[in-house]
Amino acid sequence: MAGICRILNAKIMPASVPTMASPIHIEIIGLKDISCSPFPCDNTRSCGLYDCYPSGKLVVAFNALADELKKEYGDRVLMTLTLIDDGVPPYVKKIIEDHYPPLPIVVINGKYTPMGRISLPLIQKEIESVKERSHNSC
Repeated sequence: MAGICRILNAKIMPASVPTMASPIHIEIIGLKDISCSPFPCDNTRSCGLYDCYPSGKLVVAFNALADELKKEYGDRVLMTLTLIDDGVPPYVKKIIEDHYPPLPIVVINGKYTPMGRISLPLIQKEIESVKERSHNSC
């Protein structure tokens, strides 16, 4: 299983976000059985996710994150989970060579985004930043 792709366009939910020309693509890269964060999965929920507690596992956290982003952004966000257990694509090797990032790796619109964990508030902040840059470039 070299990778899993989950696209959030299956059920489009209305959102109060202005329409963007193209969806924001968020890719989470990691190993099937790794933790979603270097921090303990406990009741403080600093990651902002509740559906994956107490597993602390990447795939479960990815699904919880995808569900939350779908509720908020609908088809404006495209999510991909890339598992590298059975092989590392060349673009991921390049990210690792250039940045030495911790797993999981977060890539937004093709750009490595330093996070080192699954975090709803941090990813929402990045989405808003991308939307703002997109709006200002018009």
